[in-house]
Amino acid sequence: MSPLWLLTLLLALSQALPFEQKGFWDFTLDDGLLMMHDEEASGSDTTSGVPDLDSLTPTFSAMCPFGCHCHLRVVQCSDLGLKTVPKEISPDTTLLDLQNNDISELRKDDFKGLQHLYALVLVNNKISKIHEKAFSPLRKLQKLYISKNHLVEIPPNLPSSLVELRIHDNRIRKVPKGVFSGLRNMNCIEMGGNPLENSGFEPGAFDGLKLNYLRISEAKLTGIPKDLPETLNELHLDHNKIQAIELEDLLRYSKLYRLGLGHNQIRMIENGSLSFLPTLRELHLDNNKLSRVPAGLPDLKLLQVVYLHSNNITKVGINDFCPMGFGVKRAYYNGISLFNNPVPYWEVQPATFRCVTDRLAIQFGNYKK
Repeated sequence: MSPLWLLTLLLALSQALPFEQKGFWDFTLDDGLLMMHDEEASGSDTTSGVPDLDSLTPTFSAMCPFGCHCHLRVVQCSDLGLKTVPKEISPDTTLLDLQNNDISELRKDDFKGLQHLYALVLVNNKISKIHEKAFSPLRKLQKLYISKNHLVEIPPNLPSSLVELRIHDNRIRKVPKGVFSGLRNMNCIEMGGNPLENSGFEPGAFDGLKLNYLRISEAKLTGIPKDLPETLNELHLDHNKIQAIELEDLLRYSKLYRLGLGHNQIRMIENGSLSFLPTLRELHLDNNKLSRVPAGLPDLKLLQVVYLHSNNITKVGINDFCPMGFGVKRAYYNGISLFNNPVPYWEVQPATFRCVTDRLAIQFGNYKK
């Protein structure tokens, strides 16, 4: 086997994700996996140099569960029809891949001795029960992927070292207060594809978290949830049932640079709502029911990409996207999509897109009744 095998495995694992999120799957350059001598590695930063593969020589190379593939501290046990977590896993394992099996329960001692485990992949099993101390031995775990299972609640007592949690496509209906208590290092949660309603988030459910990324797509939300972390840079709420954006819905999210609200039922965005997002760079409002371009776009000086296709927009004004005057907007648009709207495009004045980098960045046409 060669280092290429490790990279191929990790690229294959990324196909289980419902969308592309750059950076999170780049284990081959991650401090936590390659620099295990650094006891304080948080996982939020990555190295830029070439890893020293000689330092990855396994200490317990003779230990490998039957049927699994073990190499460079990676134990790959996917697609084996396993009913339980296998035994005799090397204590120096940093990545354990158990996806696509038939595991239904995580027991108290399933991960005993795996104090160096950095990433645990349990995607596409049948897990419905997790012992409250199942994750206790995993003191260095930073990435937990437990999507596509049968969970009805957030797992209890998650490791305090956790940086990334992907728990989409389960059966979770409630996020109680305190469930993320003590997770000071967490910066990414993917929890879409669960039957979550706005009432399912208890007040204070996200208290203490300093998230960078949150995705609650493909759920049953009718509005933007309250009290999400103020630290968010990315918020994805696409494929829900959100009908309107009211004035104070975005008040606390001034650090957002990407907001995903596509595939909802949004008819109205209250004037002034977007003014709370001074650092916004991408706004996704495609596949909604908007009848006009949202007010306030010219005031977003860093906005570069706006998706408005597949709405009910009938008119585009000369000042809908660009500020009046010169030298006001700091970043020019490099993408505006308006196709599949009932706009008489021949009536749109060329000056409407005076702050767009290139005419090819504007997408018109293809409207069908």
